[in-house]
Amino acid sequence: MLCCVTEPANPTAADGRRVAAFFDLDKTVIAKSSTLAFSRPFFQEGLINRRAVLKSAYAQFVFMLAGADADQMDRMRAHITSLCTGWDVEQVNAIVEETLHDIVDPLVYKEATQLIAEHQEQGHDIAVLSASGEEVVAPIAKMLGVDHWAGTRMVVADGRYTGEIEFYCSGENKAAAARRLAEEHGYDLAECHAYSDSISDLALLESVGHPTVVNPDRALRKEAVQRGWPSLAFEHPVSLRARIPTPSRAAVTAAGVGMGAVAAAGAAWWGIRYWRRHR
Repeated sequence: MLCCVTEPANPTAADGRRVAAFFDLDKTVIAKSSTLAFSRPFFQEGLINRRAVLKSAYAQFVFMLAGADADQMDRMRAHITSLCTGWDVEQVNAIVEETLHDIVDPLVYKEATQLIAEHQEQGHDIAVLSASGEEVVAPIAKMLGVDHWAGTRMVVADGRYTGEIEFYCSGENKAAAARRLAEEHGYDLAECHAYSDSISDLALLESVGHPTVVNPDRALRKEAVQRGWPSLAFEHPVSLRARIPTPSRAAVTAAGVGMGAVAAAGAAWWGIRYWRRHR
């Protein structure tokens, strides 16, 4: 059962410092891209058009097929930021809050929840670090019951996104976020763990003493073999509501991880309809 670890329960490393496990989000904890997953509700609420949905469906397909290297991540970042320029922040937050459970519940990796639970049983803090926007990352992290999280922050002016990015939580910046959390909470990075699927998170994996790759893309798989890093395959997305029958705190918090199937499927459906009508 997942629960939020209280500070005194966290065991210390040999030098008296504490331990954390840092998890990437997309394709590590959840089966899809958390950012692209919301294309359907954003379309339904009038924030994007069918052309944007089609692009999101294609991007989701490429992401799942081949992962995302640094160039692809930059292109995805440019696509998302240009798309949401001018959006009302409160409207976006309301859409995420209203649709989170329906979108997220079905596709959390069972293996990820088990691994998180194992770390929590050892008293380790859990942090979710993702290139997705904080508007998406924070609700998922809260529903998971993890201790800390970090995501991409966009600049807001007069309640709307300007299209500029204040902090892009990817690559070296994601490793910097882990180091910042370590400084703030006294984690011994040499004793900490990190999990990711993407070569873009190589700096994060290198920053801890216990790196593990999960569903690695080709480039990260090669690095893991060369460095002797453990590799895990997460293959079984499940409904947490089905696994946790009572509305305990763990059930409420953990229901939020599977971020992609429903919305991505909807995006693909709209894309197919659009293509058939306009070919």
